[in-house]
Amino acid sequence: MLRLALGRPWRQTEGMLGSLMRQLGLEMPVPDHTTFSRRSADLEVASAPAAADGPVTVVIDSTGLKVFGRGEWHLEKHGGTARRTWRRPHLAVDPGTGEILASELTTNEEGDAPLVGPLLDRITRPIGAVLADGAYDGEPVYRAVGERAPDAEVIVHRR
Repeated sequence: MLRLALGRPWRQTEGMLGSLMRQLGLEMPVPDHTTFSRRSADLEVASAPAAADGPVTVVIDSTGLKVFGRGEWHLEKHGGTARRTWRRPHLAVDPGTGEILASELTTNEEGDAPLVGPLLDRITRPIGAVLADGAYDGEPVYRAVGERAPDAEVIVHRR
């Protein structure tokens, strides 16, 4: 299933899972790529859950991802300094189903509040409520929600 979701070949999926297990400190064996291939022959991909009728509750938040300019392997082999950058995925999620309704990947220089409008523009269903944390407490957020869903309730949890 992971291979299908990420669109990677079996060998790369095997390597990624092994890396994840090491990062998590788990002593679990990872099947090799041929085992994955054999076991997936009869695997059926589950269809996406049906969208609920009526207005959707939207939870908006973001997080930071550290991205290296060159691979860590390259730096170990040839030396040099790592040029780290950050990317920020901003997500709008339906908490009832766990469905990601909209997403945006930005650099670290962009703030949270200005991206509420573009995230809400990508949501096709009617919006009943928007929940966010204290980083979204500001006039631009209330204005963006009011323009796109005038009847939506805005709930911002202050720090």
